[in-house]
Amino acid sequence: MAEIKAFEFKQCVNILKSTGRKAGNLHDLRDAISKISDKSIIHHTYHYFLKVHVFEYTNDFAHWTGESLEERALSEHLSNIDPYGFENVKDLRNELLNVIDNYLKQFPEPRAAMHDDEFYFNETITLIFHANVRAGNLAEFLLGIRHVDPASIYYHFYEARARLKNRADDFSTWIEDSLKKDGLAERIRAIDPFMHNIEGIRGHIVMAVEEEVKNDMELIR
Repeated sequence: MAEIKAFEFKQCVNILKSTGRKAGNLHDLRDAISKISDKSIIHHTYHYFLKVHVFEYTNDFAHWTGESLEERALSEHLSNIDPYGFENVKDLRNELLNVIDNYLKQFPEPRAAMHDDEFYFNETITLIFHANVRAGNLAEFLLGIRHVDPASIYYHFYEARARLKNRADDFSTWIEDSLKKDGLAERIRAIDPFMHNIEGIRGHIVMAVEEEVKNDMELIR
């Protein structure tokens, strides 16, 4: 019987860096998005899920246009953009620009943000390191997933979707490849990343794994 490859929990830390750019209206926002670095695009889209975010939105641009500019229709369109559905940041950037351009064609003179409520563009330097938690079986994985830092859940569930070619997460990939539990892997893969915060994701994974461990114990009996 082949030895099971242990799951090594990792986590990430983002170091925030200001770009010095800001936007006070949609024209400013559009111009800046066309010029800012890929790191800034990544920070305001992919990393949105690492922050305390509002479920109504899926990126900082949608959040700002909805809350600060009260351009609800645009914020909805921006929130419909799945950053993990693009092959690269260039394509994601172009989609953001296309959505804003189409909106500006209909509303060429949108409202401006209040003073001190402008959009500030940032970027992040991401550091990845081992969380010193490993799992060689499903019971150990359950213990680990319950207690690791939220940044570990983000790294393995969200960041992996941009890192892995199959757009899957690290958890379900390991469970499928190493433990050969395709059903459990599918249940974890089916968790909607846009409908829950990180603790919600953790809770759904714990629930699915607990059920699988319980079933395994009943089979042993």
